Amino acid sequence: MSELRQRPTTTSKPSNGPDKGPDSAQHSNDEITQDHGIGLLDIIRVIVIILIACGGLSYYMTSSESVLWGYRPWYTRWPVVKQWVKGPVALTPSQLSLYNGTDTNLPLYVAVNGTIFDVSENRMIYGAGGSYNFFAGRDATRAFVTGCFEEDLTADLRGVEVMFLPVEDVENEAVTSAQKKVRREKELRAARARVVGTVERWTEFFANHKKYFEAGKVVVEAEGIDGEPWPLCEGAQKQRPKRSAMVEKS
Repeated sequence: MSELRQRPTTTSKPSNGPDKGPDSAQHSNDEITQDHGIGLLDIIRVIVIILIACGGLSYYMTSSESVLWGYRPWYTRWPVVKQWVKGPVALTPSQLSLYNGTDTNLPLYVAVNGTIFDVSENRMIYGAGGSYNFFAGRDATRAFVTGCFEEDLTADLRGVEVMFLPVEDVENEAVTSAQKKVRREKELRAARARVVGTVERWTEFFANHKKYFEAGKVVVEAEGIDGEPWPLCEGAQKQRPKRSAMVEKS
């Protein structure tokens, strides 16, 4: 009888899909991450688009003047950078007078309450022939308070508070001497506060102006300001309130 040979049978495992090796698993994780996560590059793109859109809107809204909504960092302005490198100036009144716009090779300076501001970018106004050239090369703080641009081109503020004190034009006022004294002291304090406030406003005007910047300080001579107080100009005298009008209002 012929010998029967039985072929070995190969048992195959059922397949549930493609091979799931380590590399394949890692690849699947990467795909999941890419499908469901936001990459750093995407965030950068969004930020750049927002900045470009904001800058374009600022450029349009500010009439092509700025892409930063009017803000100009000091280090983007060459005159300010040059002044920062040189350091603040310290000038006596006589030295300051040289910076009045006559010599175009020198900066143009205006001083308020001892602080010197560079106004060179506005020579049409403060330079030679300009409408406010009388402010250039000097500290004319008193004129900024009184508005007397011809008589009060000085830094001497002594007595300027009188312009805010009422003129005593009421006779036989029913007020005792003690009451008048107390009232006078109160009004004097208020008048001096108005002077300080006015000076501060002008200082802030130049300090915060987009074309001007602080350059240094005025060096006052050792003896300071002496002599008789500066007389109150006619324009300031006319601005003084009258006691009679104040009484009527009360």
